[in-house]
Amino acid sequence: MPGGLFGRISGKGHTGGKQFAVAMSDEAWRQKLSPAAYHVLRDHGTERAGTSKLDKEYGAGIYHCAGCGQPIFASAAKFNSGTGWPSFWAPLDQAVETETDRSFFMTRTEVHCSRCGGHLGHVFDDGPEPTGQRYCLNGVALDFHAGEKLSEKGQIAGKPDAR
Repeated sequence: MPGGLFGRISGKGHTGGKQFAVAMSDEAWRQKLSPAAYHVLRDHGTERAGTSKLDKEYGAGIYHCAGCGQPIFASAAKFNSGTGWPSFWAPLDQAVETETDRSFFMTRTEVHCSRCGGHLGHVFDDGPEPTGQRYCLNGVALDFHAGEKLSEKGQIAGKPDAR
C-alpha cells in the first residue's frame, strides 16, 4: 500500500475531491515524475531525513513544485531547522494549501501545492520569527531555480543577467 502500513489508504483523494488547475491521470503523473517524486507528491510519502541536496541549499532563488512548476517558496524564507528536510518560515502568497493529516496515529497539518494538489510536507508551529512556522518539506517535491527573483508584486522576475 503506498505510504506504508500506517499511511493513508492508497494516498488518493487526499484533497477531498477538490479540482486543481493542473490535473493529470495517475499514469500521466507516473510518466512525468521520478518514482521518488511520485511517491511523495501523489502518494503522500516522505523522503528520508538528510537525503535531499536541497536541505543544505542556501543560494538565492525560488523553489517550485516539482509536480506542476508553480513557484511556492522564496529562498529568503528558508532556514536551517536541523531536521534534515528543507524548511521555510512562509510560502509565497496562495502557493500552498493545508489540510489535517491524521496518519501515523497523530494529527499534523499537511502542506500541498495549491495548483496541482501535490503533497509537499507538513507545517509546524515551532519555526522562527516572523511567522513562528516551520514548513518542513520533502526536497524531492521541490525544484530549485537558482538566481530567480520575485518582483515587488510577487511575480517571478527572472534570473539575473549572466554577463
